[in-house]
Amino acid sequence: MILALSGSSIDGPVYTDVVDLARRSPAWLDDSVTAWSAYGLAVFAVLMAVGWWRARRVGAGAAVTALAVPIVVVVAYLVNALVKLLVHEVRPCRTLHAVTLEACPARTDWSFPSNHAAIAAAAAVALFFVSRRLGAIAAVAAAAMGVSRVWVGAHYPHDVLVGLLVGGLVAFALMRWLARRDGALARRITATRLRALLVS
Repeated sequence: MILALSGSSIDGPVYTDVVDLARRSPAWLDDSVTAWSAYGLAVFAVLMAVGWWRARRVGAGAAVTALAVPIVVVVAYLVNALVKLLVHEVRPCRTLHAVTLEACPARTDWSFPSNHAAIAAAAAVALFFVSRRLGAIAAVAAAAMGVSRVWVGAHYPHDVLVGLLVGGLVAFALMRWLARRDGALARRITATRLRALLVS
């Protein structure tokens, strides 16, 4: 079943206010937010790599947990993408004919929920299971990513909020499941040629 969602009736005025504020803001700010919106997900990849590198010094179980983070993020993305296929919400830049910082995506590139937000939230939640410090950094980055997607005009606020929720819940559920099995997985992997991935 495919649902056609009209996002403008939920928080269209808020979206319009944010986009208008972006148009009136200094160029350096808009450029910074646009760059973060486009390339900020790379920061989460760096945090995952740092988490894995540090986890190897803690132990094989911790390394397994760190190696699971990118896999969990991919699963969260796929779940979010499935929701996108089920809920056809036209991008706000098309529905509200807004002038935005980012070029308006194709009409069939659905808006709800935000993939960027889901990926960022999944990475942040999963990284908390590796390191509270890295998780906290990722959480701030995820919030910034969510705000940036509205600022550049790509999403309604509710697209971002639901994306954060989907990504966070999927990551939490999978990482909790893994936490009960990381020891057994570590023993299996250390008995293979992949041992170097777990032990420094």
